[in-house]
Amino acid sequence: MITRTLLLFSAIICLAACQSEKKEILYPKTDLATAPLIPKPIKTVATHSAFGLDSTTVIFTSTQDPAFEKVGQFLSETIKGKLGLDLAVNASNGENVERLIYINQSDSVDLETPESYQLYIKKDSIFVNAKTAAGAFRGIQTLRQLIPEKSNDTLTDHPLWLIPSGKIEDAPKFGYRGAMLDVARHFFTVEEVKKYIDILAYYKYNTIHLHLSDDQGWRIEIKSWPKLTEVGSKTEVGGGEGGFYTQEEYKDIVQYAADRHMTLIPEIDMPGHSNAASLSYPFLNGNGKPLKPYTGTRVGFSTFDAQKDTVYSFLDDVIGEIAAITPGPYFHAGGDESHVTKKKDYIHFVEKVEKIVQKHGKQMIGWNEIAQANLDPSSIAQLWNESHSAIKAAENGLKVILSPAEKTYVDMKYDSISEYGLTWAGLIPVDVAYNWNPETYVEGLPRESILGIETPLWSETISNSAELEYLAFPRVIGIAELGWSPAEHCTWEDYKARLAQQVPYLNQMEVNYYPSPLIDWEKE
Repeated sequence: MITRTLLLFSAIICLAACQSEKKEILYPKTDLATAPLIPKPIKTVATHSAFGLDSTTVIFTSTQDPAFEKVGQFLSETIKGKLGLDLAVNASNGENVERLIYINQSDSVDLETPESYQLYIKKDSIFVNAKTAAGAFRGIQTLRQLIPEKSNDTLTDHPLWLIPSGKIEDAPKFGYRGAMLDVARHFFTVEEVKKYIDILAYYKYNTIHLHLSDDQGWRIEIKSWPKLTEVGSKTEVGGGEGGFYTQEEYKDIVQYAADRHMTLIPEIDMPGHSNAASLSYPFLNGNGKPLKPYTGTRVGFSTFDAQKDTVYSFLDDVIGEIAAITPGPYFHAGGDESHVTKKKDYIHFVEKVEKIVQKHGKQMIGWNEIAQANLDPSSIAQLWNESHSAIKAAENGLKVILSPAEKTYVDMKYDSISEYGLTWAGLIPVDVAYNWNPETYVEGLPRESILGIETPLWSETISNSAELEYLAFPRVIGIAELGWSPAEHCTWEDYKARLAQQVPYLNQMEVNYYPSPLIDWEKE
């Protein structure tokens, strides 16, 4: 490790010493401050030159933490996928290095959060400084956004991709920036979920929340209760074949997200939204009505029996199995729209489930209805429809995730003629999804009580990646900025100009985004 570090610094010294011996490239004037970065960084200073990325560029990383080298490998792989360049990572002996990218583990006091980063771009070197690999990973997303699609073939005898020079200092506004995908109403394959994760990571999301169970389907293998997938996974909205993730497939998704420094949060919705589970094991049922498969979209009719000890034994097994293969700190226990559960039973149920979640080493998250219960301050309330619930949760010491339906539910239609989506929370055009301030949205909710924001995508009207992408993008991109950037940077006129320039990336990723008429989309 020490030898490699010495080689790295010798490469940097050699690079600096040899510049005078090389024919200087006369880069055109650039302006880093006008780059269409999303989310917008805290501070950008342009120096009006460029770094020439080419096939001779090498990537070095700090080697004390293997995770930094993985960030370097990720950068190399994405550059190869975009440009066809195959850049070596920590492989050079320091000779003949003309241009380098160095991903540095730094202890700078200016890096105030785990995801803070500094990006320094000069003519022949790029430095990404961060305290953690997560911070370095966020920094390279910014760098990825600065790499143009087309090379400049006029400055040298080979192609150069010109990255504008300057300095960026950046850190997130919220430590929690999530997106939820409902795989219960309609099932999405492992590859479809991975594609969504890739795009979320590009815009600096750090959490993916999977809604794994509902009335219409149960989507994860539980080995101690096999009928959950033998019976409960066979249906979905509209009568499709459904599906589920084996535990190995689920672990694959968890690792895929982790490699992109995203935490996966599993959700088992309860005591309501539980018809598929009760259909699989009828003793769970608490609504007193005959059970049958459900493929509609009505809510609120199902419930677990909150007074049966066997229900909690079942949940202990389910939560235990999922927690054991989920390394993140959270378990989402649902709790929304449990309309046929008596209030007393509901409160009893939520308090019992919280203890089970804690027993398995996780913090419980639940939709804002859980604020009715007497909960431990380590639990988290997710606001979707009742601001007073968020305030009550905060008063009891809980943190709050903001997911107001009228702003963040990207399963709502853009307008009255949208091809997909619902309307019960209102129409949400691209500007409505962007023009709100999470820090002041709930009057009386202290800023320090806000853990972050999350944008849910419920799947009643969508069943594949193309339909998912139509609803998610571009609204999810704007909400990414609301979670990351200072409020004073979040102005619609500035944002929509930067959003218009995301077309090359969206096309490269084959994203079926909604071409909102509010945006003057860049023509390729």
